[in-house]
Amino acid sequence: MIAVVYSGSKSAFWKISNEGKTIAECTMAGINPRFNDPKHILQLLNKNIVLINHAESIKKIYAFAAGASSTEMQNSLAETLGEFFRNSKIKVKDDLYGASIAACYQKSGIVGILGSGANCAYFDGKNPEKNNYGLGYILGDEGSANYFGKLLLKHFLEGKLPAELSKQLEEKYNVDRAIILEKIYKKPNVQHYLSSFLDFYIDNRNHKYIEQLIDLSFDQYFKTYLIPTTTKHPNEEVHFVGTVAGNFQDRLRLVAQKHNINIITITKEPIYNLLNYYSN
Repeated sequence: MIAVVYSGSKSAFWKISNEGKTIAECTMAGINPRFNDPKHILQLLNKNIVLINHAESIKKIYAFAAGASSTEMQNSLAETLGEFFRNSKIKVKDDLYGASIAACYQKSGIVGILGSGANCAYFDGKNPEKNNYGLGYILGDEGSANYFGKLLLKHFLEGKLPAELSKQLEEKYNVDRAIILEKIYKKPNVQHYLSSFLDFYIDNRNHKYIEQLIDLSFDQYFKTYLIPTTTKHPNEEVHFVGTVAGNFQDRLRLVAQKHNINIITITKEPIYNLLNYYSN
């Protein structure tokens, strides 16, 4: 029996398979070893009945997590998971590696992540190329759910949102200037708070102003991440992975066309492809 987990900072998706057949699955809060200490991760695991019921039977775990880009973070997360899954051999890589496998399998290509966070890399069929991206929600993440939330709140506080959107935002999320600033600057898990506004974009996806914010975010992503990568690796196929890319495929492809980039595949939930790859 094997388990595959793909985790951003917001959510972790688990699939458990036996002899190629999925026997269980669950979603829990994200496990990012850069933000979450071992105690917190173990608390999350010990609250999940699906994982508790299968913990002793799982023999191999393939974990792909945001924040696990360094050997130190990978070893830390593997050790933490090993305390819960005592009979398992555990392999930990970062979410960029998992996204690359899900999008390309063993072929080369350029892989972009647009989920709760953002990243991009050339994948040679074995490993993603090292880059200077993946700076997180404060210094980076252009085009991600975090960035969407930051842009929406900024326009709301500056009085730029149309009145009907501002009213809806106030009523649905109970926000005002004081609440937002306290959440951003005084409360923990700011990245979760920012990415929670993705639903507002989904609900209002056909509003012209929301379309403009989405396109602005994606344009920043292309200029910051993708165009430098495609310039360095011309003629490589471009793939996208993540909930933001999956939910707004039409806008993403329109912005890509403006930059003369053809997107080959968009995978909203890479966990399915990862399970298929490692089950076989």
